[in-house]
Amino acid sequence: MQHVDFFALLERLSPTHLAESWDNVGLLLDPMPARPEVRVVLVAIDLTEPVLEEALALGVDVVVAYHPAIFSGLKRITRAAPLTRRLLRLAQAGVALWTPHTALDAIPGGMNDWLARGLGAHTSCDALQPCAVATDRMRPELVGAGLGRQVVLDRPASLQTLVARLKTHLQIPHVRVATPNTQEATTLITRVALCPGAGGSLFAPLPGPFAGGPDLYVTGEWGHHDVLAKTAQGASVILTEHSNTERGFLPTYAGWIHAAAPDIAVHVSTRDADPLVVW
Repeated sequence: MQHVDFFALLERLSPTHLAESWDNVGLLLDPMPARPEVRVVLVAIDLTEPVLEEALALGVDVVVAYHPAIFSGLKRITRAAPLTRRLLRLAQAGVALWTPHTALDAIPGGMNDWLARGLGAHTSCDALQPCAVATDRMRPELVGAGLGRQVVLDRPASLQTLVARLKTHLQIPHVRVATPNTQEATTLITRVALCPGAGGSLFAPLPGPFAGGPDLYVTGEWGHHDVLAKTAQGASVILTEHSNTERGFLPTYAGWIHAAAPDIAVHVSTRDADPLVVW
């Protein structure tokens, strides 16, 4: 498949116009000359040094890194800085770099909805911040698109149950949990707000449980004082570390790419990992 066709495929899977205005998505590195065709692709969360080495060893033509390696302005592209050195090595090898980030979060059936499935069956799952096209009936595939999700479980569950479900879904051994004094360990939870990565800005305006807000917040990372504020409102918080809310979706995303382009070998990185671990 030609590069232009492959990038058009990625655009169809998670349209970049769904991304947040502050984000940096799409084609971030287009080497010249590029490899003749796209035959092998590597999907990862971050373009770290181990992921780069894995990509070069596999002989990939494109790296699809969920997080944008280029986020703020670059003033120099030299071998001295780790990030730009990685970008130079990709360019030297003729490997392109694509990033979907919040576009992949927002798309119906994307990362937000995958994370919501880890809570169990639910009666509703609505975007916390709908995209402009979320109600466009002319684009039915985009109805419901947006950042974050507010989930109403079909059967209330205890915090212990939801922690166990999420650890199984995310395939991680530990999470961090904060609970309010007003919530017993056996208190049943019905409403959950979630966001992959860092959901603090989405969660901040939501009311407490007694005002109809979420009983529980689920995200990767969140500030100390923000967690205190929500527990003071009567809600619990589950933090998994940032990319642990995201990495488990990569096999599904790789499957989307392979289904749309069966002749392309799509690898999910085995070297990609959250930088924080519990000792």
